[in-house]
Amino acid sequence: MKPRLVIGTRKSRLALWQTDFVAASIEKNFPNFTVEKKLISTKGDKILDAPLSKIGGKGLFTKELENELLAGAIDIAVHSLKDMPTELPTGLTIGAISAREDCRDAFLSEKFSSLDELPPGARVGTSSLRRVAQIMHIRPDLNIVDLRGNVDTRIKRLLAGDFEGIILAAAGVKRLGFTQHIKEILPTEKILPSAGQGALAIEMREGDFAVAEIIKFLNNEETALCVAAERAFLARTGGGCQVPVGAFAKNDGGEIIIDGVIASLDGKKYFRGQKRMPQEAEENAGTQLAAELLAAGADEILQGIHEIG
Repeated sequence: MKPRLVIGTRKSRLALWQTDFVAASIEKNFPNFTVEKKLISTKGDKILDAPLSKIGGKGLFTKELENELLAGAIDIAVHSLKDMPTELPTGLTIGAISAREDCRDAFLSEKFSSLDELPPGARVGTSSLRRVAQIMHIRPDLNIVDLRGNVDTRIKRLLAGDFEGIILAAAGVKRLGFTQHIKEILPTEKILPSAGQGALAIEMREGDFAVAEIIKFLNNEETALCVAAERAFLARTGGGCQVPVGAFAKNDGGEIIIDGVIASLDGKKYFRGQKRMPQEAEENAGTQLAAELLAAGADEILQGIHEIG
């Protein structure tokens, strides 16, 4: 009998695409293995009639998968890294981080070619406080409306005329083959993405050396370096995936360059900065940049949001 590896995944089309990608990669490298999927629903999947920020802070799309990992029911879990809290449950670790897809956000519309072209009062759908804050900073005249659901569900609402435009992670749109609806890839100079956006995280039990040996080939060192800086920035702000914090890091000739932003939901208070450090100090770069923005006044923004939450 072939050895078996069980992967835990959410049920959405995007989650299944990501898991199938990982499974196919493992089967190609280890043809003697049988890879199985276990479909798991998370709290974030079940509650669709409320903004993410109102139904819980961290782990909305990961906790149930992590419980299955800890119970030994699955061997690994595949996540969008941007959905993962910076603090993992005791006994779990990230065993590999995939090469990154496009990390940027995408503007999708049927009538308008760019975010700038939208008329005042246009309805723009997004579920991310990070996006809300940054969009309001550059276009305070727009009407931002909460939009929940899977990628395909959100696009269906756009096509139904519920919105003049919606903002989604470009990676998910590209992976599912919906690129025909993308009108603009929003540059990081305008909108910073979530920490880790575009990368997949393969989570496993600490000390499971057999599994670690199997999945290590999936780890992309360049991506892992950059997202480590971004997640350090996020950790220093005390944020999860539902706070108005964005970060993007890149490796530039042996130096890590990270841009970070913390903004109020109305976009009026906006703190953005950049830090450059040697690449071996990637986490320090993220931590120090966050500390500087917090000291400049961004801490008041996060305190206010935590109090509201």
